[in-house]
Amino acid sequence: MESVIDISVIVPVVERYDDVAELYALYKKGIEDSGKSHEFIYVLDGDFGEVLAVLKRLIAEGEKIKVIKLARWFGEATALTVGMKHTSGDIILTLPAYQQVEVSEIPRLVASLDGCDMVIARRWPRKDSLINRIQSGVFHMLLNPVSEFKFHDIGCGVRVFRKQVAQEVNIYGDQHRFLPILAHKYGFRVLEVKALQSQKDTGKRVYSLGTYARRMLDIFSIFFLVKFTKKPLRFFGILGSSLFAVGFLILLYLLLIRVFQGVGLAGRPIVLVGTLLVVLGVQVFAIGLLAEIIIFTHAKDIKEYTIEQIIN
Repeated sequence: MESVIDISVIVPVVERYDDVAELYALYKKGIEDSGKSHEFIYVLDGDFGEVLAVLKRLIAEGEKIKVIKLARWFGEATALTVGMKHTSGDIILTLPAYQQVEVSEIPRLVASLDGCDMVIARRWPRKDSLINRIQSGVFHMLLNPVSEFKFHDIGCGVRVFRKQVAQEVNIYGDQHRFLPILAHKYGFRVLEVKALQSQKDTGKRVYSLGTYARRMLDIFSIFFLVKFTKKPLRFFGILGSSLFAVGFLILLYLLLIRVFQGVGLAGRPIVLVGTLLVVLGVQVFAIGLLAEIIIFTHAKDIKEYTIEQIIN
């Protein structure tokens, strides 16, 4: 008879990774200290031959590790989703392939799940370089006003949550870092717990301008998903109406100076600008109206809530 699994540990290998065997031993000890039965699931997002070889060796030595290798690079959100579909435990723990927090904190993070649905680690005190802390601070300053929950370290990949969260919340693209926000949107109780940052996680990280641009787009997308998933007309309606109003005022002003002051309008670029804004405003509003009709038609298939309990 197979033993019952309490915790399923998912380790997505996407880009950066530490010594695989050493980190596995550390993670395993941290889980064992929690007193929970467990399973390890490694998801390789693409071709990681060296990592795969080490994992195969560990399996040959008797370690209970499940390895899932994706055919090519799909992104961390996909890797996590695949891993979550192959879990056996009622509790899921995600750990990055590089050490972000001290493993001695794992039992406390697992215990903190009592009374809530998701626990995310907040690396504290931060031992990063100043540039890392500035980047993180600016990112959260932009993110928190649209997330409806004040996070301090949403980029930390150490998270413990109940399997129901994985079943109810869908992620794709680069949404893995926003899983706590989406879980909160669905009504799950999310808790951020301070955990000692690992000394190995203190290197300076400077990203390309393209990465920063993608982060801004990510924030915009999460803002839309949280605020307007079922109310698209509110967003597109406000935007379209604003564009239309600006264009209309420009054209009205031009009409008034033409009628009362006799100013010629031929060859003035502002006429084209006003006309374009009016047309664009109508189109944006129409997109929102079309999206609203689509949402209304498929409303029965869209689930934005989570049932905690049914009595009697």
